Amino acid sequence: MKSQNFRISAQLLGAIFGGLLISAPAIPQALAQESTPKVNPCPRIFYEEPHNSQVVVPMGCPPNALTQRLAAQGLLPAPANPSPEQTQTRLGIGGETPEASAKRPEAKTQQPSPGGIFTDQQRLLPPRQTPSATIALTNGTVNISLVNDTAANVTFQVIGDTAPRSLQGKSNVTLQGLKAPVTVTFEREDGGQLIVTPQASSSPGSLEVTFKEATNAAQGRSAMRIEGNGSVFLN
Repeated sequence: MKSQNFRISAQLLGAIFGGLLISAPAIPQALAQESTPKVNPCPRIFYEEPHNSQVVVPMGCPPNALTQRLAAQGLLPAPANPSPEQTQTRLGIGGETPEASAKRPEAKTQQPSPGGIFTDQQRLLPPRQTPSATIALTNGTVNISLVNDTAANVTFQVIGDTAPRSLQGKSNVTLQGLKAPVTVTFEREDGGQLIVTPQASSSPGSLEVTFKEATNAAQGRSAMRIEGNGSVFLN
């Protein structure tokens, strides 16, 4: 009888200690997971001024005002792995899927009506933008010299390469070895407009961009795009 009670007690103790040994490794792991801070990749500051209109948000975050404006102008590269928000924006009119849009016939180049006259609908189509300058790239890279001829500070940013930086009035800076295609944004810190003049310099693969004060908003430019073929576009 005593031998049987001893075996039962031994089995109960074995089950209790076995359960403790199994659950013990999980306790530190749970504590470690709770103590690890979670970093928000899309902080609220990206959507507050002045960052809302001066900083491009990281890929995967909802776009702020500057990101939306540059994307609408075609100045941001297409993401390799689009986020769900970016995928949803590709839906066509009425919410049709990209597959349905792909089945639609390609738009044909507009031709003038008989007699060589364009219709009112054809005149609404914007003409293809011509480059503001053209440079010969060096191994696909470009050096950009920014020359601020205004009296105001200018904030500039190389999208995907640098954070926003400030260029003081009557000063210059050179950005070296930028891989094309590349987009540069710029904005006067006093809120004024900029006349932007890009010009190929004598050095191969180099571009000089001059900032001057604009007298009206129509002259103002806020972004520059250099394509892989060396074409320079302003927006």
